[in-house]
Amino acid sequence: MKKTLLLCITIGVIASCKQKEKTPKNDTLRNTDIVDDFSNKEHLKKLYTQLSESFEQQAKKVIQPAEGYLEHPYLIPSGFYKQMWDWDGFFMGNYFVSKGKPEYLKYWALNLIKGIDEEGYVSGCATTKGPRPIFGKFAMKPYLSQGVYLSSKGANDFSWVAPYYEQLKKVLAYRERTQQDEKTGLFYWDIAMQSGADNNPAMNYFQEDTRSFLAPDASALQYKEYLAQSAIAKILGKDEDAQTYAKKAEDLKKAINEYLWSKEDRIYYTVDRETGRFYKRISYSSFVPLMAGIAPMKDGKAMIEKYLLSTDHMKAKYGFRSLSLQDVDYNNKNIIVPFSNWQGPVWPIVNYIYSIGLKNYGYEEEIAWMGNTVANLLLKDIEKHDTMHENYDADTGVALAPSDDHVDEDGKIVGFVSWNLCIENVLDGVANDNWMLLNIDQELQNF
Repeated sequence: MKKTLLLCITIGVIASCKQKEKTPKNDTLRNTDIVDDFSNKEHLKKLYTQLSESFEQQAKKVIQPAEGYLEHPYLIPSGFYKQMWDWDGFFMGNYFVSKGKPEYLKYWALNLIKGIDEEGYVSGCATTKGPRPIFGKFAMKPYLSQGVYLSSKGANDFSWVAPYYEQLKKVLAYRERTQQDEKTGLFYWDIAMQSGADNNPAMNYFQEDTRSFLAPDASALQYKEYLAQSAIAKILGKDEDAQTYAKKAEDLKKAINEYLWSKEDRIYYTVDRETGRFYKRISYSSFVPLMAGIAPMKDGKAMIEKYLLSTDHMKAKYGFRSLSLQDVDYNNKNIIVPFSNWQGPVWPIVNYIYSIGLKNYGYEEEIAWMGNTVANLLLKDIEKHDTMHENYDADTGVALAPSDDHVDEDGKIVGFVSWNLCIENVLDGVANDNWMLLNIDQELQNF
């Protein structure tokens, strides 16, 4: 490690030593802009109230009325994007579930279910004109069964699911045919773009790169899909299916820990399908199994302390990074075209996902630090622009994509309001002990 980098770390300020881009001085957030009072419950409650009141207005921007192909009201990442996306909609929908409005997550599911074809393929993006395949025939990410389950649980009503049950099974079967590795039983993405972490260097992110990787995020999300489908089946009285999917989940969990866990490095890596070797890049995707509680407690804690809480790797001044500081590709570039930057910047959604893993393994104080830090970033952004951004410079706090040259007809920055709403749920957890952990309950007594 370079001496200059060590100096940055020892004084407690992680400077962007590798970053080539210069940040305008008038946009750089000062050290005093973040209130280091994350251990004070009263402060956190006040911050939660402030963020909640602000988000009440921001959240209205993501809801669109039914139109054309989309027969139900739908959720968009308001600002730069106008389409309905799979995981944006999933996380926004769950935010609305937490607000007592589970219908939006149900509408999201119904709009996607409409696009399931005979094979079980469903696109991860839809518009008022129809499904929108991107970079080839990419299937949506593994969130549909979870969305159906969580919206139904939020509404205390699973009765609507029965007519669509077989279609959900088709989607699961399609992913098994097209994205499951025969040797290990693990799952992979075609390229990183399909994962949503567009230029994640732990995977291939250019179409000409034909490698594919057994992925911690793809496999962990599919594990949760199996749990959700098992729970849905049980509630609908399909006991044999419930057992089948529970067994698939258990087998997949074992495979994740057998093949993707590095005992030496104490972390989940992607694995090159051709060589079977670890591809040792420490990125957002390494931590998704913690969100699903897949790591044993001892291993999960070791991974969190060695990497997530380390300023050498994922912890930055303004939140948790999307890529390790040690990675040769680490940067805080302001890009959104041809893909968004997952190579270092702080993403609010990534921090929300990390928070679930931190909660699973007993790190509430660290969640409070992150919630306080990122919430302050978002509030400053809203105060300045009346919107937010999809990511922020991990080392300076400067709002990144979409950049300031993306403006609307009135000359206002278009911004990005989407799953960053889930930071409110992080604060609600640490301040009020009201957590949104997206758990799948296998024993439900009320249905």
